[in-house]
Amino acid sequence: MSEQQETFPLTVFMLVKTQPEWLGFDIDTRFRLLEEHVAPILRKHRDEVGLRFYDIEFYNARVTDIWQWQARSHHAYELVVEALRETPFWDRYFAIVEILPGVENAYASNYGRTPLAA
Repeated sequence: MSEQQETFPLTVFMLVKTQPEWLGFDIDTRFRLLEEHVAPILRKHRDEVGLRFYDIEFYNARVTDIWQWQARSHHAYELVVEALRETPFWDRYFAIVEILPGVENAYASNYGRTPLAA
C-alpha cells in the first residue's frame, strides 16, 4: 500500500460541467468567487480532504472538468460535499454530472498483493 493510499484511502472523481453563468464571469471574478466560496471549505478540511482540478473540456463535450477529491474517510468527504452544496458552485456555476468514488489499488491490497505500477 502506497503512502498516499494510507493517507487518503478514498478518492472521488467528481465529473462536472461549467454552466453559462460561470462562463459569463471574467477571469478575475472567477478567481474571486473561488476564493470566497471554495477556499474556506478547503482550508477548514485541509487535514482530511484534498482537491485537484483537471480541465478536460478540450476533449469532452458532456463534462468540462474533473474535481479529484482525496479524503481520509467517507465522513470527511461528506462534510466537504455538504459545505460545497451550500455554495453556488454546486449545480449553479457547475452541474455535477457524475460522482465516482474509488479506492486506489484495492484489487491488489484486498488480496495482500503488490499493485502493478509504471
